[in-house]
Amino acid sequence: MAQDRPVDELTKTEAAQELARLSTLLAQANTAYYQKDAPDLSDADYDALKQRNARIEARFPDLKRADSPSDQVGAAPAAGFKKVQHALRMLSLANAFEDEDIVEFDRSVRKFLGLKGKLAYTAEPKIDGLSLSLRYEGGTLVRAATRGDGETGEDVTANARTIDDIPTTLPNAPEVLEVRGEVYMSHADFEALNARQAAAGDKTFANPRNAAAGSLRQLDSAITKARPLKFFAYAWGEVSAPLADTQSGAIDRLAALGFQTNPLTVVCAGPREMLAHYHRIEAQRATLGYDIDGVVYKVDDLALQARLGYRSTTPRWAIAHKFPAELAWTRLDAIDIQVGRTGALSPVARLTPVTVGGVVVSNATLHNEDYIAGRGNKGEEIRGGKDIRVGDWVQVYRAGDVIPKVADVDLAKRPADAQPYVFPTTCPKCGSDAVREEGDAVRRCTGGLICPAQAVEKLKHFVSRAAFDIDGLGAKQVEAFYHDDQLPVKEPADIFTLQARDAAALTKLANRDGWGATSAKNLFQAIEDKREIALARLIFALGIRHVGESGSNLLAQHYGTWQAFESAMTKATLNEGAVWDDLVSIDGVGDVMAASVVTTFQQEAERASIDRLVAQLTVKPARKPKSDSPVAGKTVVFTGTLEKMTRAEAKARAEALGAKVSGSVSSKTDLLVAGPGAGSKAKKAAELGIETLDEDGWLALVDGA
Repeated sequence: MAQDRPVDELTKTEAAQELARLSTLLAQANTAYYQKDAPDLSDADYDALKQRNARIEARFPDLKRADSPSDQVGAAPAAGFKKVQHALRMLSLANAFEDEDIVEFDRSVRKFLGLKGKLAYTAEPKIDGLSLSLRYEGGTLVRAATRGDGETGEDVTANARTIDDIPTTLPNAPEVLEVRGEVYMSHADFEALNARQAAAGDKTFANPRNAAAGSLRQLDSAITKARPLKFFAYAWGEVSAPLADTQSGAIDRLAALGFQTNPLTVVCAGPREMLAHYHRIEAQRATLGYDIDGVVYKVDDLALQARLGYRSTTPRWAIAHKFPAELAWTRLDAIDIQVGRTGALSPVARLTPVTVGGVVVSNATLHNEDYIAGRGNKGEEIRGGKDIRVGDWVQVYRAGDVIPKVADVDLAKRPADAQPYVFPTTCPKCGSDAVREEGDAVRRCTGGLICPAQAVEKLKHFVSRAAFDIDGLGAKQVEAFYHDDQLPVKEPADIFTLQARDAAALTKLANRDGWGATSAKNLFQAIEDKREIALARLIFALGIRHVGESGSNLLAQHYGTWQAFESAMTKATLNEGAVWDDLVSIDGVGDVMAASVVTTFQQEAERASIDRLVAQLTVKPARKPKSDSPVAGKTVVFTGTLEKMTRAEAKARAEALGAKVSGSVSSKTDLLVAGPGAGSKAKKAAELGIETLDEDGWLALVDGA
């Protein structure tokens, strides 16, 4: 079964199904963790699952989804707080779970840099709290913001000022300094807080992380002030002057400015020392007095950090080494079938709630019908051939799944009347046949547009945070409007005619249960506010299979405007012609993604729905690339051997300067950078009259840009 197989054994079909499952689970986890402060899994579980997603995308880059977790950091800010745009994005970290992963991290850093000599790293405990960015101007705290989705956070300045560990003024600080760190609560303070809450008849907290996050995100700062919050500083964002030349030196500078920094932070001379420190911290974990969930390693030299740069959501120069996850046993009360927006029937275990690693779990994935029956994807036995039945006593494993998985069954506790589970062959939502194609591990509803579950899930995706993000129109409201007789919303365009249809209706939305004049007015205004939408967000919102946020951004940057994008997708012919060649020449867009986009635009019903939507919108062109560099907006191809930088470093530098990097030479190529050993690409560039530079010429061109 796809969920149980190593990534290198997955077929392409299984990989696509697995990416769909992971995307759904990770989105649910982000909302629970970042917005509700009530996670349904540990960080170790979340990160292991995200790591599996990344490995699948690395093996099948053309399958990367529109809602890929690899392109997401945290979750959008919650309602009730002013939104703050971070001057520099607050990124998450890549994760490791095995000692071998750290050796590989060191190897990948060295390979990227082309470095064979000594390389130092810092190692520090990874605090399990809430990320916070503090902005100081002229030595005075002017703003505090949560991470949010990495680009936009919540303004919690008034609350941050009540935390004793956070200075409100800094002597001898740079004119602009953003200090980043973690708000947390000690074990002793957490226990005392819960005792006070219980005595007062108020809500108690599940763990210190929830307590810290809930306390910081209070609308009343007096409540925050009464809570025993602490803060560790470990990083920085925008600065007007460097803090130091090294990570360790910068941390020392933050300590000198008055911030609490973690005393267990050390400098290591390589993987052996990094792992030794990891195991020392792991042994002390229970006695530290606060929660940690791993150790973070960072390249110490800040100049090397700058060369290494960033992936879409994580820095190349840092990694989090997570602690192992846990197991628990509980009873399987029911098996429910959920239908996704692509028609996949996904079985979900409903469990008697059980605490696993400090988190209460009540749901678990059962993957597909083979997994329930005790079979693998090739028909081999798993779990010793034991099937899963309602009423069973099951082992829940949380390492790697946001909704944990059922790992084993205790047959000694199986009820005498327990019956084998019969997987449905018809869709539980629309009654259409549910078909499992040959080679596919997932059974899918064939109802398509007539299936309400698929339609509703597509609408939920459309209004999701990374898409149109319409305030007041969440999953619950989408379902209600879809089934509404007077103001139905069956497709995205219906959202933008809602106010006009309400004006003509006999029973106004404002007069319905659950609504009022203010809430209806706010919803209509929120919809109006989203009539103007960025091109990349619109492409993502369409929910085209295999097109994630990253893919949407690539398409938007390449075509620039909706008109150019729509025209190209309309004219394209699968696997042939200049328009198709131009589409697949985009670095990061493969044949599968390209075919999915073209097919969507050339299907009559889908295209009609898209046209009705776009008629309601003003689509903003993609942001122009950096224009103050000599390669901004140009398409660059690297070939041959680069001797003064690695290929990855050259590509990252070019993209940072606003260039588009392509893997093939075509008439649209502006510049070829050719090192020793350049072959067919150099020959083709010469035939097309494309400007060609050697490595020294390239470096001279971009020097100082």
